Amino acid sequence: MQIETLAVSPFETNCYLVWSEKDKNGVIIDPGDEDERILDRIEKLGIAAGAILLTHGHADHIAAVKPIKEKLKIPIYIGRGDEAMLESPSANVSAYFGIEITCPPADHVIGDKDIIRVGSLTFSVFATPGHSPGGVCFFAEKYIFCGDTLFNGSIGRTDLPGGNFQQLIDSIERNILTLPDDIICYPGHGPATTIGQERKNNPFLTGNRFV
Repeated sequence: MQIETLAVSPFETNCYLVWSEKDKNGVIIDPGDEDERILDRIEKLGIAAGAILLTHGHADHIAAVKPIKEKLKIPIYIGRGDEAMLESPSANVSAYFGIEITCPPADHVIGDKDIIRVGSLTFSVFATPGHSPGGVCFFAEKYIFCGDTLFNGSIGRTDLPGGNFQQLIDSIERNILTLPDDIICYPGHGPATTIGQERKNNPFLTGNRFV
């Protein structure tokens, strides 16, 4: 599995291009802005992008979904509970910034333990609500793409509509900290980390039963 990170938008959202070395089939995770840059990189890498995977529905993670879907004609996957955000600027909080970002409706609404297959790639879906009602993480091989659930040294904010601090902590404990220490976490913003590093050093998680 190959992974390339593109930090897009003024929010420096991590858009991930993930593809198979074997057949070049791949996915786009959280195309948050700069559709032309993302599409140009896909073309240069020779990736056959087969899906758009969204960790959640906030505007800074979905702003490039519409033009990319129109260009590539590929399905959108989003967690159950966030699907309304795609078509609602108030729900995806873009309206709070004086703009209106909308996307086509999701082709697939996904939940905990679902499996997504794109070519030779297989992703397990972990439901991780708390930052948003339908937040999910995508786990494949030794990597987890965790959106705004977990960051290097921090966790997602919970003061936006639908956020819940305790629910977020419970999600992390249940579906992330139960993974082995060497699993690499690719967050929605900032640098990558590992489960072990966050288990030991994340100030929001130290002191819980997984340390």
